[in-house]
Amino acid sequence: MSIASKALEQGQGILRLAPTWVPRSFCVPGRRIKLHPDDYYVLGGNRGGIDERWLSSTTPAKNGPLTGKNEGLSPVVVKDGSKEVQILLKDVIDELKGEIIGDRLWNKHKSWPMYSKFFDNMGPLPHHVHHNDEKAALIGQFGKPEAYYFPPQLNNHGGDFPYTFFGISPGTTKAQIRECLVNFTKGDNKITNFSSAFRLEPGTGWDVPPGMLHAPGSMCTYEPQKASDVFAMYQSLVNEAIIPEELLWNGTPKDKIGDFDELIDVLDWELNVDPNILQTRFMAPVPVRAIAEMKAQGYVENWVCYKSDAFSAKELTVSPGATVTIKDDAAYGIIVMQGHGQMGAWNIETPALIRYGQLTNDEFFITEKAARAGVKITNASTTDPIVILKHFGPENPDLKL
Repeated sequence: MSIASKALEQGQGILRLAPTWVPRSFCVPGRRIKLHPDDYYVLGGNRGGIDERWLSSTTPAKNGPLTGKNEGLSPVVVKDGSKEVQILLKDVIDELKGEIIGDRLWNKHKSWPMYSKFFDNMGPLPHHVHHNDEKAALIGQFGKPEAYYFPPQLNNHGGDFPYTFFGISPGTTKAQIRECLVNFTKGDNKITNFSSAFRLEPGTGWDVPPGMLHAPGSMCTYEPQKASDVFAMYQSLVNEAIIPEELLWNGTPKDKIGDFDELIDVLDWELNVDPNILQTRFMAPVPVRAIAEMKAQGYVENWVCYKSDAFSAKELTVSPGATVTIKDDAAYGIIVMQGHGQMGAWNIETPALIRYGQLTNDEFFITEKAARAGVKITNASTTDPIVILKHFGPENPDLKL
């Protein structure tokens, strides 16, 4: 029996994942993702601090020439005789295909086409854009829609700037934005003068389609997204830090570097100047069914990311002492945010502090077959709820709002 098949059998359709930590050289860690204080710079100062944990990822991180082997890829933990071994989730899915993610996704995508992450930066990020499929294809990548949810468990403080700029203020011209981009190398190009910022609220989220300028604020963010790492930075100075010019042209085909009209063309202009961004892009939690009906069974489940067809996400809360069986029609990854107990064949628990390289019992991947049969969860605490975030792939058949 292969290691992948062994993992599937041991977990009875639920794979245990090891934490995947990702540094970013241009970010300062917000120190809210439970990594041990001594380990935020464990990869060395030249790699930058660790300010992301990637979840259910089969997508390699693109961090330049110093990127580590398998950086960004989630490992599956398997008992092999008396020892624990690790095999990449990507390799398990490549081998077992629809047995893991379901035939619907495998036949269409031949891969797990999303991942989620915790993004944890002390300050704001630059105003930037993710390319759509058409623009990303020019450099051999997929486009990247993404979404944000701000988990209360990781946001005891909001960082330096808990506000996110979205889009471009109505009335702004393309010539004004183009001038900002031309001025990128002259210090502060002042592009956020032409945008609006929204205050971020724990327990809520935002939807960010490709082609939309956005400057994420400093809250610790749960971020489901399409399996892609394509982006370009359009703001030259943020939090007094200069952004390298190469990041402005990141995502531009080599023959178009220096063409500022191409950078403007990456933007979905109508999306950016929408006067109703709060109405169209903000996401408050939406119960999956009647709250009273769920509470009577010992749980509450909300959609928290639901405006994209490329992925979706739920937050499940299981009451103290309750045992519930939760059914879904699609495969999904999970991260346990709070509480402890039993989930299928596994003990689940929420660590307070994690050393780099340490294994945990807080991250899993549920196969489509196991999801459809129903996942049994028992909350072992008499006082503490279990809270789980669940990230799904494209076109979730259960998402009918």
